[in-house]
Amino acid sequence: MKNILVPIGDSENAKNTLQYAIDFAEAIHAKVFVFRAFKVLSKAGTILNVDEIVGRETASNVKEVVSSVNLKNVDVSIISAKGNVIDSINSIDKELGIDLIIVGPRSNSIKEEMFLGNTSGSIVKQTDISVLIVPEGYTFKPIKKVLTAIKSGVIKRKDILKPLESILAAFDAKMRLLQVKTTDFLPEDLEFHSELAAITSGYKSSENSTLFQGLLEHLNENNPDMICVFRRKRGFFKKLWEQNTIKKVDFESRLPLLVLKGTD
Repeated sequence: MKNILVPIGDSENAKNTLQYAIDFAEAIHAKVFVFRAFKVLSKAGTILNVDEIVGRETASNVKEVVSSVNLKNVDVSIISAKGNVIDSINSIDKELGIDLIIVGPRSNSIKEEMFLGNTSGSIVKQTDISVLIVPEGYTFKPIKKVLTAIKSGVIKRKDILKPLESILAAFDAKMRLLQVKTTDFLPEDLEFHSELAAITSGYKSSENSTLFQGLLEHLNENNPDMICVFRRKRGFFKKLWEQNTIKKVDFESRLPLLVLKGTD
């Protein structure tokens, strides 16, 4: 894992998210790219260099956040881009090759009952880059135990495991696999991808109506430092894909949540 992208907005939690990302990057020897997108609404009679002015102000705001954290020995770069957040992230990924996105769960504009705001939710939903969601106010600590919750052990792309493999190797962590058998569980779901089996230190199965319920049932028993799930068409966020925002009553994580992409 070489390049980490940290999108930040107006959230009061932006500084905390960035500090976590820097602490995390230091541990795994990665670079951090701090990113913020900006939009300019064109109106008749506006000055011609408005894009340049807004872009400069955006970069200045990001620099202010960067200057407020401890950069340690991490290589940190600032990127400001005009346009849609998702399009900008895809362009940055194409140019730099982003291995992981680290985000906070929501912005200040989102109601208290929301776990994921529109921007963070759209990044999880609409990009094919793995995302690490850091809870508000969460302080970095070395990752020693990871609980990965799955329905199916079938993975069509082995490279999707790279972020998880990098984390386990960097922290010398152990990964316990929890397979939740729901009502739509299929016999072929018991077939485990060899790469997934290779990084699994422990296994347990559970029968629950949803994968989230199974995770909640076994969370305290495992006491992990990080939760890992896969984004699948019939997986963890299946019923949450209808909206970018996610309510806390539907899902909330008080631990860093790693969402791996592209398994289907």
